[in-house]
Amino acid sequence: MPSQLDELKKLTRVVADTGDFASIKAFAPEDATTNPTLILKAVQKEEYAVLLDQIIADQENANAEVGQILNHLLIAFGEKILEVIPGRVSTETDARLSFDTNGIVAQAREFIELYQRKGIDSQRILIKIASTWEGIKAAEILEQEGIHCNLTLLFSKAQAIACAEAGVKLISPFVGRIYDWYKKAEGRDYQGLEDPGVQSVHAIYNYYKHFDYPTEVMGASFRNSGEILALAGCDLLTISPALLEELQNTEGSVERQLSPEIAKAQELEKIHLAEKAFRWALNEDPMATEKTAEGIRNFAADARKLERLIEEKLAQ
Repeated sequence: MPSQLDELKKLTRVVADTGDFASIKAFAPEDATTNPTLILKAVQKEEYAVLLDQIIADQENANAEVGQILNHLLIAFGEKILEVIPGRVSTETDARLSFDTNGIVAQAREFIELYQRKGIDSQRILIKIASTWEGIKAAEILEQEGIHCNLTLLFSKAQAIACAEAGVKLISPFVGRIYDWYKKAEGRDYQGLEDPGVQSVHAIYNYYKHFDYPTEVMGASFRNSGEILALAGCDLLTISPALLEELQNTEGSVERQLSPEIAKAQELEKIHLAEKAFRWALNEDPMATEKTAEGIRNFAADARKLERLIEEKLAQ
């Protein structure tokens, strides 16, 4: 009998959520996503420390600053990942730029230039950007230049609607972090389709398909395989190696939960969100406000840890 992972792949584009490019091979995903937390975790492993040392040596000879070395490190991981997947890799911009549209655009352009120097087609790259108003506006500029974006740290329909209106290529609603917030706030657990994170993705997916937005929906940040199976049929799902392994080792069928046909049959109101309306809608959603801010802080903290690691190695 086929595994749940094999069955899921028939319905959804499976993406590996890791910076560990060695482990990606075992699950044969189409795409992969990274972020500062995943890269930090990877470079602390012995097999990846060599890659970091090589990047530092190369850039140190060019008198590069710490920030430049970090950028080269992110691109090096992306390059290695692209060697083992057929599709796209997402590379994340600095979370400290989350409220700086021009800064995000500049860093994204630098990432694409670094990839192109390695002979990598920009169509295989997604630039990850936090779903702030400034981040969404940066993505709008980049998409017009042919640089495709993955809007991350997305917790609300308001953020999703603004991304669709900006012509963003892909969004990553964070299922597990929504679940975490409601579990703590309500003092109860959730399973399957009753999970608030799952419900959020259903609402966003149905809205996009109902109104024919081409923006892709990629569920992310899962806490258990039940959340993943409850989103079967979503455009993409980015899944950690641990949960990919669980799905691979579990036999069984997977039932489609999302489809354009189901979305089209719903009665939905189309919403337009200019900046003031976006900011108010986000403000009115305490979960989305808190989790977006928390995510930005945590990714920024891990970026600083990566910089300190580089500084320590430069001082040796």
